[in-house]
This record gives sequence, structure tokens and C-alpha cells, in this order.
Amino acid sequence: MSSAIYERVRANPKFHELVAKRGRFAWTLAFVVLTLFYGFVMVVAFTPKVLGEPVSAGSMLTVGVAVELFMFILFWVLTAVYVRRANTEFDSINQQILRDAAQGGK
Repeated sequence: MSSAIYERVRANPKFHELVAKRGRFAWTLAFVVLTLFYGFVMVVAFTPKVLGEPVSAGSMLTVGVAVELFMFILFWVLTAVYVRRANTEFDSINQQILRDAAQGGK
């Protein structure tokens, strides 16, 4: 990419919109993941007995295993949500930016 096109991309308001949207979304997902993960680690550190309790009377499944399975699935779902949004909304804005830059910023 030439420096002129690069400068047109950087000057495009859609580029700043893309950076802001993608950044907010990524930080939101990161906050959710880190909160859940470190929250789980804190429960392990300070109240591990809770995690060893069965989910229901007579069940072999413990709260800890159920919570960790839920977190594992949720993290995959959040990854899929990010990929879907990146491949639709973010890529669409990116294509508009590149089209504008190739046309000389018109």
C-alpha cells in the first residue's frame, strides 16, 4: 500500500469509527472473560469447598466442574461472536475505507 493511500485511510472518519468500535468490543469481551476467569480463580483460592459440592443431591457432577464447563463453552461462544462481528460489520467498514482510499478519498 502506498503512503498516499495509507494517509487517506488514516484520515478517513470511518477508519476512526472502525478502530473505536472494534476496540470497545474487544475490551468488553476481554473484561467479561478476565472477570469470569479470575473470579473462578479467586473462588478456588478462597472458598474451594463450594466448588466440591455436588450440583444436586446424589449427583457426581460438582459445582466446580459445572462452572468450568459453562465457562469453557461461554469462551468459545464469545470467540464465535467476535469472529462473526469481525467478518460482517468490521470487514464491511474496512472494505468501505479501502474503497474510499483507492478512489482518492472521494
